[in-house]
Amino acid sequence: MPALTLRTPDGVQLSARKTGLLHGPVVVLCDGIGCDGYIWRYLRPWLEERSQVIHFHYRGHGLSAIPEDASTLTVHQCALDVWTVIDALTADHRDQPVILMGHSMGVQVILDAAAQHASRVRALVLICGAFERPLDTFQDSDTAAKLLPILSGAAFRWSQGLRDLWRRAVPTEFSYWMAVATEINGKMIRRDDFLPYLRHMARMDPLVFVRFLESVAQHSARTFLPDLPMPALVVAGRRDHFTPERCSREMAKLLPMAELCIVPGGSHTAPLELPELLELRLADFGRCHQLW
Repeated sequence: MPALTLRTPDGVQLSARKTGLLHGPVVVLCDGIGCDGYIWRYLRPWLEERSQVIHFHYRGHGLSAIPEDASTLTVHQCALDVWTVIDALTADHRDQPVILMGHSMGVQVILDAAAQHASRVRALVLICGAFERPLDTFQDSDTAAKLLPILSGAAFRWSQGLRDLWRRAVPTEFSYWMAVATEINGKMIRRDDFLPYLRHMARMDPLVFVRFLESVAQHSARTFLPDLPMPALVVAGRRDHFTPERCSREMAKLLPMAELCIVPGGSHTAPLELPELLELRLADFGRCHQLW
């Protein structure tokens, strides 16, 4: 199915697509902040052989529109958009529970979405993401959280200069090697698998990114994690410095039906680094809970 343009209740146009089987379980893929689907490059074909796969671009990302009301650039609103997209693309079988799969910020999004309509969620797959305030634990420090107000103020004060610098600097070879040096495992990821992320980020309005970052920094699912009754697979990268392993372990303990999968050597981009391991783990999780 080609990408469709959907309109949310507040009038924002979202780009969404459904691929895979014509019938069967429905899997919804939710990206990280600033992403447009690059992280699912290897898992998506595997999922399409077993399910209907829905993927959409968050507001302000990819082919989706930037809302006039910047206050809607939040994790909670993205979770509301999840259900708008699901209802539009599964109109003939809305009673069928869905499997929500999120990476990075997508973990916060699908936890929020599951809390909104728990009875409509069959299972959760939470990959390399924190359940609350990820900037408090970024690189095992709260420095990023403390600097965010200063950076946000500067971004909006010098917005045009930031846009120009952003578009020139983000997609460069230097940005790639900085990512290798600070976050991704350069020995396990292919360069061509990560460059699409930098290219999309370069096209994105940096002020949209900052707005989302402010929301991500404050969002927490702690209070309702124990009330989410569905099976959950929590995936953590052993060397993920963006979402330290301990955050995933705590989330797995708080969720009543969670299993933990640690990816050895995996960083924040573990789905691109060891996709075969995740496929095996997803297959086992699916058999155990009769998902596919």
